[in-house]
Amino acid sequence: MQTKIEKISPLSALAIKNIEGTEGEALDFLSFREKLSYANISHPGKKTEWRGARLAIKEALECIQHPYPGFFKDEHGKSHPMDNYGYVSLTHTMGLAAAIFHKEMPVGIDLDFVREKVVRLGPKFLDPSEMDFLDNDPLHYTMAWSVKESIFKCQGKRGISLRQNILLQPFDKGARIVKGKVYDTEYTDHHYQVQLEVEKDVVLSYTIW
Repeated sequence: MQTKIEKISPLSALAIKNIEGTEGEALDFLSFREKLSYANISHPGKKTEWRGARLAIKEALECIQHPYPGFFKDEHGKSHPMDNYGYVSLTHTMGLAAAIFHKEMPVGIDLDFVREKVVRLGPKFLDPSEMDFLDNDPLHYTMAWSVKESIFKCQGKRGISLRQNILLQPFDKGARIVKGKVYDTEYTDHHYQVQLEVEKDVVLSYTIW
């Protein structure tokens, strides 16, 4: 998937970044707390992913002329701006990182490569009614996985089951908007519209509350 920066609205933007070869890019924009976190990551691959996600969110913020506030994770593992203004979601997969920011509403974003094994894993994250329309197709299954991940990240609480608490409406492989809902939980039930982009073997999904 190509690197890009996209202004969704005056309040929101996303960025996708190729994270290979980013070692030389300056990280002086990080907060002191983030610099400590980065220094404490020992695994080279995880260090690259962490750096790539921060570079991506910085580029998204610049697109809407919003200063970089620094970010931290809450007890649910969800990232938040240190100044408590706005909402962010970060994701990374092999060689790629992506980030989305909105000044007023929760967001979720996910990147995944299409893999054959996702069909075998379907019963772990899909309702039987969803498997009925996915046709055992790896691309279709990856799209469903990614959409559910974006919804999960947007709602931001642990204890939500992709299979039992997130239900998708039927969609085909050409879909660019997928509708789904969080239901039957102690948290607020909510309906989502998730944007989808497919480029070669990579699926990108994102949603705004």
